[in-house]
Amino acid sequence: MRWLELLVAGIFTYEVTQSTILVALVTVARSLPMLFIGTIAGVIGEALNRKRLLVTQLFLMAASSAMLCVLAFSAQIRVWHIAVGGIVAGIVWAMELAVRRRMIGEVVTPDQVAPAVAFDSLTNSFARVLGPLAGGAAYQTLGLGGAYLLSAALYLVASITVIGLDFRQEPRRLRFGRIAIDIAEAVAVARTSPAILAVLLVSVIMNMFAFSYSALMAPIGLDVYRVSPVLVGALAAAEPLGAIAMGIPLSIGWLRLNGRRALIRGSVLFLAGLAAMALSPWYSLAFVLLLIGGLGTAAFSNMQTTLILTEAPSTTRSRVMGIVTMCIGTGPVGVVMIGILSGQVGPPAAILIMASLGLCGLTLVWRKLIKVQAGGCERLAARQ
Repeated sequence: MRWLELLVAGIFTYEVTQSTILVALVTVARSLPMLFIGTIAGVIGEALNRKRLLVTQLFLMAASSAMLCVLAFSAQIRVWHIAVGGIVAGIVWAMELAVRRRMIGEVVTPDQVAPAVAFDSLTNSFARVLGPLAGGAAYQTLGLGGAYLLSAALYLVASITVIGLDFRQEPRRLRFGRIAIDIAEAVAVARTSPAILAVLLVSVIMNMFAFSYSALMAPIGLDVYRVSPVLVGALAAAEPLGAIAMGIPLSIGWLRLNGRRALIRGSVLFLAGLAAMALSPWYSLAFVLLLIGGLGTAAFSNMQTTLILTEAPSTTRSRVMGIVTMCIGTGPVGVVMIGILSGQVGPPAAILIMASLGLCGLTLVWRKLIKVQAGGCERLAARQ
């Protein structure tokens, strides 16, 4: 529903306003809450019952979609309604890591955490391909109201599914006066763990300098490669298709990744593929390069969650997830940056510059947190 709603909201906003700026703002409305309330969401997810929180979030999304559905069918819906609905969705997304993804690590045995996270990432990759396709079909056949009716129905089905989940947790009292202290404790945990600190830094780099490329897929396809809108959509789907190809063996257990190194190497693979795509003179080569890069995003997304679930103490895990959410919320900053660059030097050069900056950032993370730490461990082993 996330990707379906993004497309539907964008189509409606553009049809009504003919403004790409407003389309971007409606999209950003769904991301900004992650930046501003991600850490608070982590504290809440640590204290309160996560199953109840997840059910509440799904009911809230169902109610929001139902309200938008009523407004659409009554022909009273406006762009600001869509934006408010986006903010509601953004608040739920801000809780996603600290609540739902943490629960993935709690409903399986410890040795199944990595495959479970891989399977979750795999479903997300499928959704990134199928969601926009379903959104376009729903909008064309059912209209805006029908699309939101489908959204409300599926959120209700999801909430009923979660209600039946066998999940036990010892909640603790949420003390609002301690929120700042709780966040500070999570920051301290992150600072003392090279693995967690690497996740945070790489999450910022990827969301600002890598994933912002998607904002320029339309001008790249239409103006640079001069292909049809259908092929533009195919180009946008190349990266998640690569992630699916990697996610299947990861979720089955045929392939296992090596922690922090896989996090960095997967991110480097995607950014390198992205930079090469920006230099490609041919559409088919660009598609293949993004497809290969998608193998790297699968490794990144898997390790982003797995490292937190395995490295963070259980008493601070949701709070650390909240910090990761805040790092993911820096994505809109990257969209603004790449948009400004594109206006100055063109879409291909803008993507190349952003990818190059991302690779520089990953190099620093590797030297400071991965290579140095690994060398220290080897020297310690030699002494013993």
